Amino acid sequence: MLAAILGLIAGLVLGLTGAGGSVLAVPLLMWGMGWTLPQAAPVALLAVSVSATLGTYTAWSQKIVRYRAALVMAATGMVTAPLGLKTAALLPLDLLTGLFAVVLVLIAARLWQQTRGQPEETRVVRAALQGAAINGKAPLCELNPDTGRLRWTRPCTLAIIGSGTSTGFLAGLLGVGGGFIIVPALRLFTNLPFHSAVATSLMAIALTSAGTAAISIASGHDLPWLIALPFMAGAIAGMLAGRILAPKVAGPRLQQGFALLMLLVAVGMGLKAAGILPF
Repeated sequence: MLAAILGLIAGLVLGLTGAGGSVLAVPLLMWGMGWTLPQAAPVALLAVSVSATLGTYTAWSQKIVRYRAALVMAATGMVTAPLGLKTAALLPLDLLTGLFAVVLVLIAARLWQQTRGQPEETRVVRAALQGAAINGKAPLCELNPDTGRLRWTRPCTLAIIGSGTSTGFLAGLLGVGGGFIIVPALRLFTNLPFHSAVATSLMAIALTSAGTAAISIASGHDLPWLIALPFMAGAIAGMLAGRILAPKVAGPRLQQGFALLMLLVAVGMGLKAAGILPF
């Protein structure tokens, strides 16, 4: 029952706020179930994968998912995910928890910055829709106006691969989906509209998270299915509820509130890493 409630909270936050909300799954499992980060990571990754798959499905009919980019990022992420898992096994738990706290701070800062840059974001999205160069410089990956697909030049391919390898490593190291890396990377290297970048990110996250969880299980990590399944079910229900509520309550204030929540969680994780908090 507790696992389902924790999953519901994680899914609700994800549905209300979009990319980045899934990182709360690991702290919720750590504090709610008394687990360490390596114990919580595979369950969190499975929940993230299921939620992201559902999000990809809803966006697929809109034809905004750049599936080739998502597949390349997921495939390269699978190369570095085992390295992340091995690194996590070698690092002290306190250091690993501290690294997670740093990631939370970075995500919170980015979310807060987004709420203060709406006019600029709108300008960039419009430029992307028109196939224009951003800030006077053409992106590495340009959309073909005739097909709506990315032009796969060598610099473009290397940029997509770099995003995938970074995401895979962090998925293995910390059990995070990686949307906070993929979405900014796609916005930086491509002229994809924001909603298309998010949809493409969801597909890459779904594949990378599922693959990393599978590698973790195959390498000998026990997965408590009696907790994992209710947690995933709760996450799905919460995300669906969040998507229904989002049009009514979503906005800059909600995102700022979530950023502050992330900072509070980061402080808690940092205190735990320092041995000040016992849980």
